[in-house]
Amino acid sequence: MSAKIISGVEIAKAIRKELKEEVEELKAKHNVVPGLVTILVGEDPASVSYVTAKSKTAHALGIYSEQVDMSADTTEKELLDQIDKFNKDNKIHGILVQLPLPKHIDEGKVLYAIDPDKDVDGFHPVNVGKMVLGERCFLPCTPHGILQMLQRSGVETSGAEVVILGRSNIVGKPMANLMLQKRAAGNATVTLCHTRTKDTDFHTKRADILIAAVGVPNLVKADQVKEGVVIIDVGVNRVGMSESGKAILAGDVDFESVKEKASFITPVPGGVGPMTITMLMKNTVQAAKQATGLL
Repeated sequence: MSAKIISGVEIAKAIRKELKEEVEELKAKHNVVPGLVTILVGEDPASVSYVTAKSKTAHALGIYSEQVDMSADTTEKELLDQIDKFNKDNKIHGILVQLPLPKHIDEGKVLYAIDPDKDVDGFHPVNVGKMVLGERCFLPCTPHGILQMLQRSGVETSGAEVVILGRSNIVGKPMANLMLQKRAAGNATVTLCHTRTKDTDFHTKRADILIAAVGVPNLVKADQVKEGVVIIDVGVNRVGMSESGKAILAGDVDFESVKEKASFITPVPGGVGPMTITMLMKNTVQAAKQATGLL
């Protein structure tokens, strides 16, 4: 058996098509243009690439987009002043501060400063709390994207044994919470493994759905999973450079061996990655509708 590939590229394309139509309708019927600002502090190459991709995607969907580039020696107060300005700007519905930030800036203070109604990353404590309670909020983009991938691929999650590797605030913890909720792509029995888990293999071998988000290339091998498992690989690890100078990427799962046992599997690249930016755009549209009383 060889696994069916869950293509984040194709699913993201379908969602973006839906979003573009929704944005066009908002403009035509309600004169509402969703607006997103991305703030980049410093010149980290990966961050520059991500922010550029976000701005490009917003433009393609008809979302108004601003990009603010700030130098690496920007003070915390200068950044907080920028956030305050956009909190008060009615044409901006979503504010995204690209992480990581320079060490002299308190990341928590910055995230707390963003208006929760414009926190399209879903990182503000108000949105995290609403997520835990199952209330309407901005869901964190990567976990939300994974839910969409499972749902749109026809993977049954209700009653499934789901094992998540990694307990980060960005993926592991919110993913666990969302999958145990009474919701589409939820109702699962969830086990969250981490660096202090005593026998990780015991848990991974029981998993109907395994979500790997630890940042260790090819960590999960075929002998650690059961036949028919659904694999969601969140890891994006640089393992070398091609002759053309392009980064060679690997996931947290040993794709070639595990795909022979899995029923579904996400590739790296082309799996979870494209979904994250897409769900950011979905949150921005949601923010615009909330701000204008349409949701």
